[in-house]
Amino acid sequence: MASSEVENGSEFKVRVFSSSSELLESLHEKWGSVKKQPYPAMYSSVYGGIILDPAMMVIPMDDHMVHRGHGVFDTAIILDGHLYQLDDHLDRFLRSASKARIASPFPCSSLRSILIQMATASKCKKGTLRYWLSAGPGNFLLSPAGCPASAFYAVVIDEDFSQRREGVKVITSTIPMKSALFATMKNVNYLPNVLSVMEAEDQGAFASIWIDEKGYVAEGPNVNVAFISQDKELILPPFDNILSGCTALRLLQLAPKLIEQGRLKSVKTGNLTLMEAKGAAEMMYVGSTLPILPIVMWDEQPIGDGKVGELTMALSDLLWDDMVAGPGTLRIPLPYEE
Repeated sequence: MASSEVENGSEFKVRVFSSSSELLESLHEKWGSVKKQPYPAMYSSVYGGIILDPAMMVIPMDDHMVHRGHGVFDTAIILDGHLYQLDDHLDRFLRSASKARIASPFPCSSLRSILIQMATASKCKKGTLRYWLSAGPGNFLLSPAGCPASAFYAVVIDEDFSQRREGVKVITSTIPMKSALFATMKNVNYLPNVLSVMEAEDQGAFASIWIDEKGYVAEGPNVNVAFISQDKELILPPFDNILSGCTALRLLQLAPKLIEQGRLKSVKTGNLTLMEAKGAAEMMYVGSTLPILPIVMWDEQPIGDGKVGELTMALSDLLWDDMVAGPGTLRIPLPYEE
């Protein structure tokens, strides 16, 4: 690794790799020291196949997603050997790509097949599947006009997750949120999101909440947010100027079961001011691997009684049950080889 630092009175020496085999050997040494391989499989349209060697899981430096942020992505979860909501995520993925003016190198059916084959090859039974469409490699210019073709990348991330039952603290972010054009496409420009999380961590909170320019609650840094009103209404901010979360949309489909049980009064999307939101009985983040994360404190003020809400966990159970044993249209079994 290059450095301008001075060590023991002499210039730091930079290693020069004279061959690809020497470089590959060094990379294998690095990954050989890792106790558990966190990325069991990757796909690259640049390579034209699935990669199982972590030392080769790389993308070109001149890819416009790397140096210009011209790319979109999405994520689906792997749970109990099934891909959950893959088709919903793929639909949103291609909508994002269209907004970003990136043409896919494959039709949707081929993207779907690639992802299923890669997840199967990974042998991962629980984790996340993340994938990107990029303007592609070609040069370091601003315009992608000189890039021969767009690129599709994907990786399986072996990680554990479970229902979140402990409440967390959040803050109101002072980092400006993205405009509607960029917030409604799931693109790789996540610097505002990163800074908003860092701001929260600096204050001992889990994450943050964005408030839009009109004073309405918008979303979290990479999750949606939902509320239970004092009248037992489930309310989510509308998706006009924020990302339409696949998990949040599924929650809106499942939550009426609690109305049938007499536990909820209604389910809707609607604008909430900061004051109205802080006056809610319960509050939660909504996202793929959570699927519900209770929020018990906002800007050092308790939400409701400051404890994890009963309805919050009832909604979490609905989503988790759907992830584990929902309809076959949402759960794709991975054909692992024995």
